[in-house]
Amino acid sequence: MSQLGGRFTFPGTTLTVSRVGYGAMQLPGPGVWGPPKDRAAALAVLREVVELGINHIDTSDFYGPYVANQLIREALHPYPSDLVIVTKIGGKRGPDKSWNPAYSKTEVESAVHDNLRNLGVDALDVVNLRLGAGGEASFEEPLEALLACKRRGLIKHIGVSNVTPEQYREIRASTDIVCVQNLYNVANRGDDAFIDALARDGVAYVPFFPLGGFMPLQSETLDKVAAAVGATSRQVALAWLLQRAPNILLIAGTSSLVHLRENSGVADLHLPADAIAALNSIGRPA
Repeated sequence: MSQLGGRFTFPGTTLTVSRVGYGAMQLPGPGVWGPPKDRAAALAVLREVVELGINHIDTSDFYGPYVANQLIREALHPYPSDLVIVTKIGGKRGPDKSWNPAYSKTEVESAVHDNLRNLGVDALDVVNLRLGAGGEASFEEPLEALLACKRRGLIKHIGVSNVTPEQYREIRASTDIVCVQNLYNVANRGDDAFIDALARDGVAYVPFFPLGGFMPLQSETLDKVAAAVGATSRQVALAWLLQRAPNILLIAGTSSLVHLRENSGVADLHLPADAIAALNSIGRPA
C-alpha cells in the first residue's frame, strides 16, 4: 500500500502531512472562476483525496473566489483530525476575473476572516503570504497584519509564496517560516539552490505548477522516460520532484478522479539513476 511519498512534519509544529498532497485550484470553473461545471464531481474528488490517505490540501479563498474553500467545507467538514489545510493570502479577484494584489492591513485581515468563515474553522493551520514575482511587492505591512492575526490565535503557522531567497531570509528574521511555495518543476529549475538550503533548515518546499500549470509540460525526454518505466509523463514529472529533495511536498491539482488517482500513484514510482539523469537535462538551474 502506498505511503504517499512518506511523511513530512512542518518545522516547529505537530503538523505531519503526506508528501503527496492535493491542490484545490482546479476545483472552481474555467479560469479558476465561479462554480465548477460539475459540483458533485468536485465534491467526489475532495472526498477521494481523504479516502486515498492524503492529508495535505492547498487552497486559497481567491480561487473562485471563495468557491474552492466552500467546496472543501461542504465535502469534508467536520474535518479529519489529521487533515492540514494550507491557504494563502496576498491576492484578490476583480469582477473582470483579473488577479490583483491585496497587501494592505485591511485586505489581509479580511482575507484571513474570509478563509476562516468559508473553511468553517476557528484557526487556520498554515497561511502563506504570497508576494509578487521578482521582489516587487513589499512584505512589511502584510506580514505585520498576518503576525497580528497569529497573535490573536487566528493563524497557527506562517509560510511564504512566490519569494526570492533574500525575501525568505528577511521574513524569517521576523517569524518562523514552515514552508515556501514557489514555481518549480522538471523544466523550471531556478530554485535548485534555494531548495537545498531549505532542506538543510528542515523547511518544506512546495512547488506550484509542478506539471507546468496553465501550459502543461511537454518534453520528448519526459515521454521517453515515462515509456521506459511504464508510467505516464505526469507521473514521471511528479516522481522526479519527490526524489529531488526530501523536503519537497506535492500539491498537484485536478478536478478529475482519474488524474487524482494517477497523481497519488507517483509515491510508488521509483525512477532509476539513468532516468533521473535524463530528466535533469530538461531544465538546468538558472
